Amino acid sequence: MVEDQAATSDLASRRKFLLASGTIGVTALAGCTEGSGGSGGGNGGGNGGGNGGGNGGGNGGGNGGDDLSGEVVNSGSSTVFPVTDAMAEQFMEEHPDVNVTVDSTGSGGGFENHFCPGDADINGASRPIKDEEVEHCQGNGVEPVEFHIASDALTMAVNNDADWVDSMTFDEMSQIWREDGAELWSDVRDEWPDEPFELYGPASTSGTYDWFNENVIGEDHNHTAQHEPTEEDNLIVQGIQDSEYAMGYFGYAYYNENSDAVKAVSVAAEEGDEPGAPSLAAAKDGSYPMARPLFIYGSESSIRNEEQVYEFLSFYLENAETDMVQEIGYVPSSVDMRDENLATLEDVAGN
Repeated sequence: MVEDQAATSDLASRRKFLLASGTIGVTALAGCTEGSGGSGGGNGGGNGGGNGGGNGGGNGGGNGGDDLSGEVVNSGSSTVFPVTDAMAEQFMEEHPDVNVTVDSTGSGGGFENHFCPGDADINGASRPIKDEEVEHCQGNGVEPVEFHIASDALTMAVNNDADWVDSMTFDEMSQIWREDGAELWSDVRDEWPDEPFELYGPASTSGTYDWFNENVIGEDHNHTAQHEPTEEDNLIVQGIQDSEYAMGYFGYAYYNENSDAVKAVSVAAEEGDEPGAPSLAAAKDGSYPMARPLFIYGSESSIRNEEQVYEFLSFYLENAETDMVQEIGYVPSSVDMRDENLATLEDVAGN
């Protein structure tokens, strides 16, 4: 798993080198399901609507004063959604004439339908942007700029009454979640019930789905379609809660909010490894096998030409290193990561 995380970091670094203008990059470190939301929707979303792009002028160097106005449109991952939503609410308290909207669309859905077409200024993602998404964006004149803002401990959860299971290996999860895989609990371990799985998980537009498919199910297999896909993480929790034989996966923040309603499963990357429970500490030190990085992507044009977008991103990146992120249920960015993010933002803005 460590080798996988290192490979992911190297790939992300090469990708970032291409994302921003010139040689600007932000070093990605190893550690969506996505819920639908209307303008500012989702779980307690930002209260923005609005129908126009922000009209803040200048090339980013604004002082964030009371005269700041316009709109900032956010789309993307529901795993990242709670962070962006909290940032939006606090930013709008300080800048009441700026309307920040936050839609939870899925990482891939946000890139495809909102960010790359130029309809969103920022897209949250629970996995790095794909090469084909970069090409889609660039084909529309959108240059994505990557910022690693937090880390997550992706959580596999079961019903509280599922007392037969406390841990799983990657291979066992792959058997359950891959196409043409196991159908009964007893197909995986003989001592488990002779009952079918009820699977709840993210839709294929989700970055969480992509990450799980690539890192857990494995490149030789496809994710099963025999599950209840949703863009609403709370529906996954509800499905697990309602059935003794149910299982599902989502970002740690949603487990943290619902730890009394469902049971987290400890995870081992390989047979014989000591299973680790999801936690912020384990995600931070890399000991949890399903730790992963979380990102936001800003539009280079919006950063340079829309003062309110620049100011919101500056606020976001400053506060991604604070307890605000930890209180939501993720590992905040480090001081070094914050400084690199802010330096990238300044370079892109031309300051």
